[in-house]
Amino acid sequence: MAPAPDTGDQRPRGSAAVSRRTVLQASALGISAGLFAGVCAAPAHAAAADVPERTASTIPPQAGRRVLVTGGNGHPQDDRSGLGYQDALALARAGADVTIASRNAARGQEAVRAIRAEVPGAAVRFETLDLADQTSVRAFAARMRASGQGLDVLINNAGVMGRARREVSVDGFERVLATNTLGHFTLTALLLPLLKKARDPRIVWVGSLRTSDALPFDDLQLARSYAYTAAYDNSKLANLMLAIELDRRSTARGWGVSSLAAHPGVARTNLIPDGPGLDSAEGWRFRFLPFFFQPAAQGALPTLYAATDPKAVSGGYYGPTGLLGLRGPPGVAIPPAAARDPRAAERLWAALERLTQVTFE
Repeated sequence: MAPAPDTGDQRPRGSAAVSRRTVLQASALGISAGLFAGVCAAPAHAAAADVPERTASTIPPQAGRRVLVTGGNGHPQDDRSGLGYQDALALARAGADVTIASRNAARGQEAVRAIRAEVPGAAVRFETLDLADQTSVRAFAARMRASGQGLDVLINNAGVMGRARREVSVDGFERVLATNTLGHFTLTALLLPLLKKARDPRIVWVGSLRTSDALPFDDLQLARSYAYTAAYDNSKLANLMLAIELDRRSTARGWGVSSLAAHPGVARTNLIPDGPGLDSAEGWRFRFLPFFFQPAAQGALPTLYAATDPKAVSGGYYGPTGLLGLRGPPGVAIPPAAARDPRAAERLWAALERLTQVTFE
């Protein structure tokens, strides 16, 4: 397993080069102040000129590789189709054996039909998985293990943004944390034996430009103070912390499994319409700032790069290389400082083990 990239020699983006207009644009899109400051002051995304042009058609051949994508609903005729659908479509086109897993069977089956229409003979199937339900996650993992096959790539993509009022899952967990983080934590732990059987196994955690500046460990489920934006931002920071911590543990314990993270920049998907809705502040941006939102197929490229490219390394973080990482071709990204804190990551890991009652041992 390759070591994490040394980003110290990347060209920094000086804060003096960032205009007031850029600051206002970032604020309008809901990018956190801490993350924005980190993007401006620290070495960040590789310069676009340094990154070879990559598209879905440049994915290395994936024949013989078994891939699981969580949350792969969508349709090519829907300009808001999800990132997971675009991942599944591109990987099937590259020859991978793809499983789409989500809670909505009708939309999942529609995605399978659409991919088969786009890619005749594609090896793609749908499996029911509700990440907000720990029983569903365990049952799904048991079915995967019973197949006796290994797993080459796990893309932890599915996610929700939450709604105006706090909701809880069937297990009593805050719904956004349950779906975005707890479900993927349990799923990854239970599928780790399958990944260990594979050649060059990879786990890709899909993050976001939106993250909180720190996790509220004293109120991780936001029982005392809830906001759907905070719930989403916390879950995305948590997933990025898990990606980096899993790389540390895999390296230290010889698991041989690469753990990477990617973010789509700002992509036009169904996340906002299916979550807080078009009447929310995020919905306003979605409707009236369309020039910021790149197509979902473009937003999926960093995840596809992390999942397939030989140059993508364990512990790495990848995203668009355009202005502030909002859009553009994929390249190296720098996670916020909070995601790189090993003590906080260990604390998060222990908290999730307590909540889910699963371990990676």
